Amino acid sequence: MSIVGIIFISLGLAMDAFGVSIGKGLTMPKGCHGHKILLAALFGLFQFMMPVIGWAVGKQFIHIIAEFDHWIIFILLAYLGISMIRESYNDETDDDSEGERLSFWEMIVLAVATSLDAMAVGLTFAFMDIDVWQASTMIGVITFIISLIGIYLGRFMGGFVGRYAELIGGVILILIGLKILIEHLLEHAGLI
Repeated sequence: MSIVGIIFISLGLAMDAFGVSIGKGLTMPKGCHGHKILLAALFGLFQFMMPVIGWAVGKQFIHIIAEFDHWIIFILLAYLGISMIRESYNDETDDDSEGERLSFWEMIVLAVATSLDAMAVGLTFAFMDIDVWQASTMIGVITFIISLIGIYLGRFMGGFVGRYAELIGGVILILIGLKILIEHLLEHAGLI
């Protein structure tokens, strides 16, 4: 596979992380750049690790995971999205709030949820003449950059949406999970 092909795969895999980054960027504090970089780095790290894991796990195990990975993604993103929506209706929330930091656990859950598809891509690498380390590194770096852009873009948009930022971020997470679920269900039904 060519470098251009790997770049396109990287961009495709990074789109879920980009969407989630925008959603989370809406509610993150204005300062705290290290926290934002950590979230983007975790997205990149898991997008790097999952193709390597998929490549190493082998065909028999990936078919088991591939049958329900879309459900895992949907459940994780829906759970986090519903939590954000609930928080947006919390009466104790101050309109002048600068946003909340994500816990490390929430960051890990988001990183895993947005990178499960990369494991299936890693399986395909096992059947190709490809340097899995180089390809996975490119996927991770591109995801990091795109995620960081998404977080700051989301923060910029947060100034326009004000108190509805957490509600919008939660809806975005749910919609991304739903999109992934529907695409996989349609694919399994042979409709796409």
